[in-house]
Amino acid sequence: MAQRTPDGPPPPPVVQRLRIRYAKRGRLRFTSHRDIQRAFERALRRAQVPMAYSAGFSPHPKISWAGAAPTGTASEAEYVEIGVARRVDPEALRIAVDAALPPDLDILEIVEAATPSLVERLEASVWRIELPGIEPAQAHHAVDAFLTAQTVEVKRLMKSGMRTFDTRSAVVSLTVVEGSADAADKSLSSACAILQVVVRHATPAVRPDDVLTGLGSVGGLVPPVAPRVTRLAQGPLTQAAPGAAADAEPATGPGTWPVADPMTLDRSASANSGPLSINTPVSGV
Repeated sequence: MAQRTPDGPPPPPVVQRLRIRYAKRGRLRFTSHRDIQRAFERALRRAQVPMAYSAGFSPHPKISWAGAAPTGTASEAEYVEIGVARRVDPEALRIAVDAALPPDLDILEIVEAATPSLVERLEASVWRIELPGIEPAQAHHAVDAFLTAQTVEVKRLMKSGMRTFDTRSAVVSLTVVEGSADAADKSLSSACAILQVVVRHATPAVRPDDVLTGLGSVGGLVPPVAPRVTRLAQGPLTQAAPGAAADAEPATGPGTWPVADPMTLDRSASANSGPLSINTPVSGV
């Protein structure tokens, strides 16, 4: 039996791929990734972005998501790639889509994709974990115990059932850093330890809460209230991370993170290719 195909011409092809970095802040850290996807798709429609669509009886916009942060965490480095049927100005697109999104879901940058898969470059993430009610000395003790352990196994319930896996092998660096906690956290307790952890993307994925579970099992670190977790960056690993040993200097800023910007190559390729040829700008911009 011949396969049925929809009547009419096929959808227009993708003529431009765009990579988007966005932030998930404030109360939206409690929003599920599926709800983030819905909000993003609505924003693309409101901004009248000329999306390319898949073929078939149920066409879908060409949107590819990369490594979403877990529900309950904020992020300054989430990525998504879209395909459009007409070339657009990336900065005009950023302004239009950002205006159509709800507060605390912010488009930070859009670049034209000029290199192969972005997902393959997202090798590790940098996380900041604020621990209200935990003294820095207590956090240092747990971090030292974690880093000196050969393995730190935790259990997590997954779709296939309960699974035990090692968190230590995925942690590139883990440090207690100096800094100020969020004002909301300060109201809970005067003590607030702050951790910075670089986690290699692995299978199964090791999440910040898995690292905290490991710190509890080997170092007795049990936060009295829910921690506040933010992804600061994700990208390719570039060097040996500071904090791999208990007496190492902590990483405190973008210049010392062992994770590079995954869109640097796209920016460089776009700059070398000269001005972008724009046939049709995003409507309303």
